[in-house]
Amino acid sequence: MCAYYPKSKVEIKGFMAVHYDTILDIATFGRYSPFIEKAIEMMRIRPQDKILDLGTGTGRNACLIMKYLSKDGKFIGIDISEKMISQFQKKCAKFSNAKIVNARADQPLPFREKFDKVFISFVLHGFPQNIRGRVIKNVFEVLKNGGVFFILDYNEFDKGLMPFYLRIPFKLIECPYAFDFIEKDWKKILAKSGYKDLEEYIFFDYIRLLKAKK
Repeated sequence: MCAYYPKSKVEIKGFMAVHYDTILDIATFGRYSPFIEKAIEMMRIRPQDKILDLGTGTGRNACLIMKYLSKDGKFIGIDISEKMISQFQKKCAKFSNAKIVNARADQPLPFREKFDKVFISFVLHGFPQNIRGRVIKNVFEVLKNGGVFFILDYNEFDKGLMPFYLRIPFKLIECPYAFDFIEKDWKKILAKSGYKDLEEYIFFDYIRLLKAKK
């Protein structure tokens, strides 16, 4: 359970944190790796980009992102799980321009520098709506003018219309906050928060990479 938001499941701890990558591969029948590789490819990362990843986890995604960055680029991830941070440090040890910081996405971000891209993957849905607004505002403040916010998360859909073999696992596995998340018009929310040039890419009908520019 999440210490800050008891209904959430985005803060991974204990056994789940230690074996997170393996559990994710099993749960997705091996589909996660090619899917996340495609999503990161669609971010069109430039060699010199400065990238912030919110809820970066074990460093698995970071290693994929680092393939696109030169020594002039920079990757910073934030996470609050010590077990996740430890795994990140091992996976990304060979990258001198990749680091992880113990921080929360829902609190003012501890950065003065501006980022070209900010990425958040399956984390935003795990917050209450008012806290999601805070995260979006935090990202806006650390992006460069013209910088891009990428949200990889659930698409908007009616869970009642999902096939039962997907609807039942979704209800069992996901937190109640996710049920609220899928009902929101996120393009409208982001536009009201000052973002522009909104684009979306749909995966498997129920997952979306949402792109928003500052």
